[in-house]
Amino acid sequence: MPKKADKEPKAGKGAASKAYDASSIQVLEGLDPVRKRPGMYIGTTGPDGLHHLIWEIFDNSRDEAMGGFADDIEVALLPGGYMRIADNGRGIPVNIHPKTKISALEMVMTQLHAGGKFGGEDSGYKVSGGLHGVGASVVNALSTNAKVIVHKDGGVHTQEYKIGKPQGKVKQIGKTKEHGTITFFRPDETIFTSGINWNWDRIVSHLRQQAYLVKGTRITVIDARENVKAAESEDVHYLRELNLEVPSMTFYFEGGLRSLVNFYNQHQTVAHKNVFYVDAEKDNVMVEIALQYTDDVSPRLMAFANNIYNPEHGTHVTGFKTALTRTLNSYGRKAGILKESEENFTGDDALEGITAVVSIKMPEIQFEGQTKAKLGSVEAQGATAAVFGDAFAAFLEENPDDAKAIVNKVLLALKARKAAKAAKDSILRKGALEGMTLPGKLADCQSKSAEESELFIVEGDSAGGTAKTGRDRRTQAILPLRGKILNIERARLDKMLASEQIKNLVVAFGTAIGDVFDLSKLRYHKLIIATDADVDGAHIRTLILTLLYRHFRPIIDGGFVYIAQPPLYKIKRGKEVFYAYNDDEKFKIVGKEEVATPDEMQAEAEEDQEEADAEAEGTKPKARKPAKFSIQRYKGLGEMNASELWETTMDPAHRVLKQVKVEDAAEADRIFDILMGNDVASRKSFIQSNAKLATVDV
Repeated sequence: MPKKADKEPKAGKGAASKAYDASSIQVLEGLDPVRKRPGMYIGTTGPDGLHHLIWEIFDNSRDEAMGGFADDIEVALLPGGYMRIADNGRGIPVNIHPKTKISALEMVMTQLHAGGKFGGEDSGYKVSGGLHGVGASVVNALSTNAKVIVHKDGGVHTQEYKIGKPQGKVKQIGKTKEHGTITFFRPDETIFTSGINWNWDRIVSHLRQQAYLVKGTRITVIDARENVKAAESEDVHYLRELNLEVPSMTFYFEGGLRSLVNFYNQHQTVAHKNVFYVDAEKDNVMVEIALQYTDDVSPRLMAFANNIYNPEHGTHVTGFKTALTRTLNSYGRKAGILKESEENFTGDDALEGITAVVSIKMPEIQFEGQTKAKLGSVEAQGATAAVFGDAFAAFLEENPDDAKAIVNKVLLALKARKAAKAAKDSILRKGALEGMTLPGKLADCQSKSAEESELFIVEGDSAGGTAKTGRDRRTQAILPLRGKILNIERARLDKMLASEQIKNLVVAFGTAIGDVFDLSKLRYHKLIIATDADVDGAHIRTLILTLLYRHFRPIIDGGFVYIAQPPLYKIKRGKEVFYAYNDDEKFKIVGKEEVATPDEMQAEAEEDQEEADAEAEGTKPKARKPAKFSIQRYKGLGEMNASELWETTMDPAHRVLKQVKVEDAAEADRIFDILMGNDVASRKSFIQSNAKLATVDV
């Protein structure tokens, strides 16, 4: 129960005794605001914010490529947490600024709102992603060490920084025939307290995506974290010149967004052959869109503005959706596929199974926030709708086979929506969601407070029975599942809700599903997946996560989903009991000592019983040999008794839970497609490639 607020202090006492005057007002100078409130500039100090530092520097190089001044960008991970980003652009200016009387390089790296993109086309940037002049300086402010090397006008110039402050003036250290900028930085661990843990897959995914968006630009990423020689890379423009034997990938695409759509659909069954593509300009807004429908039921819609990824979409996506729905309704009626008696397609119908990339480029762009997650430029909506609407209507007329496949796909979505609505109306009644008709197998908790309530989703009735006995009835609810649930990756909502297992989960959550989903009605603020530590358990866990990812994504994003970590081993020696959660822990406990055989374990158990009987009778127990370690491997939660399950897995004071997070939605989406989709060959290849990384006990 929350503590009551302290009573307000009386006038002249406590906090009120300290005067509030001009001396109480703080003025944050230079880069101090960034270190004081980093979240305002990079969104978070977690993994997202950490990787955002890379994007900020990379975006400067990419903007040079968009302007036609660069065509080769390299991102390298160095030892000690350092990042190195190099390009062959024009190079940051190093001459003295006429107003500030310091080098332009120092201004860019140490002052907020100082950059070369405020001048628009006069500076060579008709369009760019970095418009606020805060990117490089923010990265510098949040780094313990940084260094910039500029190749420009025949000279090599450099400046170093510590926590955003220059360690001397910009100086020339040599001559060169090259041009471009090399930036080194190491994030500050006092800001990023979870550690400097660069995610290789995440970086590769982002840079691959950017390579599709900037046609004709070579983008290389190198993982040299384990190579000591890589730390001494200041004498070369690109790290690859050292010919290090380290992991690396290079991306170069001429197909642009067409290639990107093909990449996303490589594990899908496409509904039509030709990928729609348009690249045109209207009202000074350049619109580039590619799309293709698949047999999937989930849409994949990616949005970019000046090549900045917009996970929250924005005005360009609104224009696209409006034009898509209008054009499909118009063509469907005209072609007689959509009958007069049938209602119009909705936006959701039109988006089902679509893979689409919407990219716009424009000057004086407006984002909603420094992290640029959402486009706010109003003029982008009309321009996108006009360009796409005209081009898509022409595509449908010129490609009748594709058009028929697309409209029939959307018509199927309309019919499925009606069926799903009927299913929801019959299954997800208001009373059911408020707990009046909860699943029969659900052992609910006594608490009505979602904040303190937990739902354990367990595998089978055996584990369910043990969990029900061992739980804290006040705050812990138990829902046992009967075997493997339906794979919903290719299932529509009506088929899903026809499954008893899925229906029980949906009703237990309380949020409903689909267009009536309401996160505020979530009945438990901890959804804990507790499956067995074997292959079947891993499969069931993946099926549940697929359901949550596809249809309950806000629950994951809200941090409400956890995976239980029951012990793998119970280790006993005499009266001492230990639990080990992996093989390393088991080895630390047992070491090289001799382990009891099954016969010896049985004899040990009989001696335990004899000793207990002797104590009960008040007699002296027989002398025993020094006990050996006995090891019990838990294959399932049902093998534990209630007290063991509580002590190791359910007791909030001792248990270990792993919170489920989706740091890179696009990559997660791709992996779900491979693992849970219909492409058997891709799934087999993925499993074979990653088998050595698995920790599942067969």
